[in-house]
Amino acid sequence: MYRINKSTNNITKLEERQFKDLGFKEREHLQEWIAKNPDVLGEELLIIQKEYDGFNDTNERLDLLAVDKEGGLVIIENKLDDSGKDVVWQALKYTSYCSTLTTDQIIRIYQEYLNRYANSEDAEEQILEFLDQDDDQELLLNNNDQRILFIANNYRKEVTSTALWLLDHDIQLQCFRATPYSLSDELFLQIEQIIPLPETREYMIDAKEKQKEKKGKSKKVEETRSELVSFWSKLKESLVANGFRQTDNSNIHPRFYFGFSYLGEGFNFCLGRKFIRVELYFTSDQDKNKIDAMMQFKDELEAKIPSIQFQRLEDKKASRIKLEMSPEESAQIDGRWREDTWPQYIDWYTKSMKHFFEVLSPYWERVKNKG
Repeated sequence: MYRINKSTNNITKLEERQFKDLGFKEREHLQEWIAKNPDVLGEELLIIQKEYDGFNDTNERLDLLAVDKEGGLVIIENKLDDSGKDVVWQALKYTSYCSTLTTDQIIRIYQEYLNRYANSEDAEEQILEFLDQDDDQELLLNNNDQRILFIANNYRKEVTSTALWLLDHDIQLQCFRATPYSLSDELFLQIEQIIPLPETREYMIDAKEKQKEKKGKSKKVEETRSELVSFWSKLKESLVANGFRQTDNSNIHPRFYFGFSYLGEGFNFCLGRKFIRVELYFTSDQDKNKIDAMMQFKDELEAKIPSIQFQRLEDKKASRIKLEMSPEESAQIDGRWREDTWPQYIDWYTKSMKHFFEVLSPYWERVKNKG
């Protein structure tokens, strides 16, 4: 890894280091960094517990427990400079323990976490907000197979071999390499996914979906997931055709949102049951400094985008600035996302995000640079 020096038009090589040589520890440092910044793992995750030990008849603890945007449980195991030889078996045990957790139990686990670390916020409300759901009657967690995420600096061959075998047998897991670097007194951290390689993941998902369909697993759900991948792919093509290249490095997943990161925050396309919107989404914004900083430009932004909305989301950890499709526009296409309306949705998304990003990004740059 190299550091770019714009003033000298040159690069300087960073020195790859070991966590132990820098005095970093697994629980006190690497685990805390991930708990506070789960987006370093390439997706939006809601950390609901750390050092979880609520397993019957065992004193074992899993490092981090999270919920993904589909309401599935994600088991995160982190090691420092060496993965060890038993990390896969350890994670599989924890995953089997978590596989039986109900929605109520997960909410209770998260509430315990919030009571300890986040001023006793309401766990159910936090989860509904994270999942973009309005009705708790529809809240169903842990309804899909659980996922496993490993983070370590170095992986032993027996670990990578087992991980690849499990992937081939439809166990959802990812391996990330965490590498510390230094340059003089400055320290840097790189976290990159190595299994499966990001550029092959979409194709692996398609293959797994076909296998699941052959096994008769929830045909309707699988069809929707396939449609989402197709829809976001077509949107990405439309953006490129219109000269918008911000999503070039964004991976497509079968989710109801798609987006890209800009200066640490997400510009997203969101597809909901009751809305279609583009947004600038501020994560981990508990003190609301980011949204408040942007609101000083509220009048200017509203003059350029009259329908823009600021959602401070009181008592929530995140905030957003959004632009939604108007009811009149939605009525013209029957307000329903289906394949024959995709062109209208894609056209709206393309035009709206181009304008939305062009207007907001300079203001966000000013806020970010001041911070």
